[in-house]
Amino acid sequence: MPLSDRDRAILAFEAEWVRHAGAKEEAIRAELDLSPARYYQLLGRLIETADAQAHDPMLVKRLRRLRDARARLRADRAAGAGSR
Repeated sequence: MPLSDRDRAILAFEAEWVRHAGAKEEAIRAELDLSPARYYQLLGRLIETADAQAHDPMLVKRLRRLRDARARLRADRAAGAGSR
């Protein structure tokens, strides 16, 4: 299924959010009219789609790498906490 306008807006926002003044969460609410939690849910699903990959491959690859690195870090912390 092709990307919706909202999907494209989310990807564009994520690509350029550092240009926004203030906190990212405030910019999410102001620009996308989404709660930050909903934004991250949608973004997480979106970066798994082939359409998002085709639309902005560099951004999607970067976001997947960041997500995977955070997951590894959580798994390492959980493994370390279990060995005490």
